[in-house]
Amino acid sequence: MRLLLDESVPRRLKEALSPHAVRTVGDMGWSGMKNGALLSRAAAEFDAFVTVDQNLPYQQNLARLPIAVIVLVAPSNQLRDLLPTVPKLLAALAALKPGEYSQVSV
Repeated sequence: MRLLLDESVPRRLKEALSPHAVRTVGDMGWSGMKNGALLSRAAAEFDAFVTVDQNLPYQQNLARLPIAVIVLVAPSNQLRDLLPTVPKLLAALAALKPGEYSQVSV
């Protein structure tokens, strides 16, 4: 699966998400884009968008996008706090379909 990690997610998290093809917003040169434009652009190249922005589902109409969105919920967005979400994240990715939203917490 092709995953895009939001700017708010530590780039080192992608190491824990193999065998998926993982890129970051920074890798793509999309830093600073507003969420709506970012999600539209990401939908053309990725299967899922991973973020820690818990407000995203309230700010965007995720159901109309052809990309799955997963929000990670942890005490902070630091790698040490997000790593415990990885097993649940991988399980969610296996079942997620385009346009679906999922929240994964520790």
